[in-house]
Amino acid sequence: MALPKSFSLISFMARRIAWNPQRSFARFIMRISITATAISVAVMIIAVCLVNGFQDAIREKVFGFWGHVRIQERQAPRSLISEEIPIQHDPALFDSVQKNKNVRSAYAFVTRYGVLKTEEEMEGLMIKGVDQSFFQNQLPAFLKEGRAPALPDSGFSRGILISQQTANRLGLAAGDSLLLYFLQTDQAPRPRKVQIAGIFKTGIEQYDRLYALADIRLIQQLNGWPPDQIGGYELLLNDPHQAEKTANEIFALAHFPQTWDPTPITRLIPNIFDWLALMDNTRVLLITLMVAVAIINLITCLLILLLERVRMIGVLKALGAPDSSIQQLFLRQIGWILALGLGIGTVLGLGLLYVQISTGFIRLPEEAYYLDRAAVKIVWEEVLAILGGTTIISLAIAWIPSWLVRRIKPVEAIRFW
Repeated sequence: MALPKSFSLISFMARRIAWNPQRSFARFIMRISITATAISVAVMIIAVCLVNGFQDAIREKVFGFWGHVRIQERQAPRSLISEEIPIQHDPALFDSVQKNKNVRSAYAFVTRYGVLKTEEEMEGLMIKGVDQSFFQNQLPAFLKEGRAPALPDSGFSRGILISQQTANRLGLAAGDSLLLYFLQTDQAPRPRKVQIAGIFKTGIEQYDRLYALADIRLIQQLNGWPPDQIGGYELLLNDPHQAEKTANEIFALAHFPQTWDPTPITRLIPNIFDWLALMDNTRVLLITLMVAVAIINLITCLLILLLERVRMIGVLKALGAPDSSIQQLFLRQIGWILALGLGIGTVLGLGLLYVQISTGFIRLPEEAYYLDRAAVKIVWEEVLAILGGTTIISLAIAWIPSWLVRRIKPVEAIRFW
């Protein structure tokens, strides 16, 4: 179907004004507007993807070491870094828990205070005993040197894993042997000779400084517990956002002990997750500022274009052009600026993000941020929302100054220059 003549004329004039080869102040301003819009869009995309990546990376570290939900005997509020009240392992209940559709895997654990002693140094640690499931599924993400302890079919393994931080302080490496002392109430410390099977690193300083990993049966033997007595269970979920719902579903199981407490790890370590939640506010604030910059930039550009073309507006009105058509003429120029700015900004932002993914050139102090380089997670729905939202808001706001066209009188406009 052929386009109306007025539509074709408006399109032609908009292109001629936007791509006018003659040097003019308006042309210079348009280039600045395109650049500013591109930078604003690139900053928004980069900020959103970096915050997403950072939050996901930290959550994966915490969840990988602790699980998403912890089940143990209900106790008064206390630090996560403390020994548990023992509970009885119930295979039938454990199977019921694992059958929950949101539970990906589960494993038993137990913790115990101990002291590592070399010939020259001593270090107090919390020894976390875990089973084969943890060593196979969770440990590889943290293992830096050596391997997981070889767990025998009977008895227990004397291999332990210490953090990179502990290894550096004690001058240890994978394969070294040392004594592990466990403190007993009203008894002399009981030493056990152990071997460093491997070295791990979570990047979370307080955990690397305080924890070591060992065979759960070693800790049970030191506690004098039978094999079916454990400290609790840690669950890994398919959807971490459903942790509270999953915990409630598990507690509602018919044969779930009423003195046990399934608790999302977000409630046991609130400081880290509160810190991550604050980043959402920072992200919203940054996006708001960048959208405001883009809008102010486009409005300024539109006003300059109107002022430079006042005489042309007067001539068009004198020839009978309606105000709405003249408004569309200038809004089309804003559309060109917006389209180019969005396109260039998207390419620039995503390009820098892919360079970061490939090279990791943005480095971070790990002791402060738990990561040694900025992590990136590109959520395409959010990228499209940024582009769509910026377009809609900018065009809606730009419509307001375009109404100045209606206030221009043809006779005064023609005499303007």
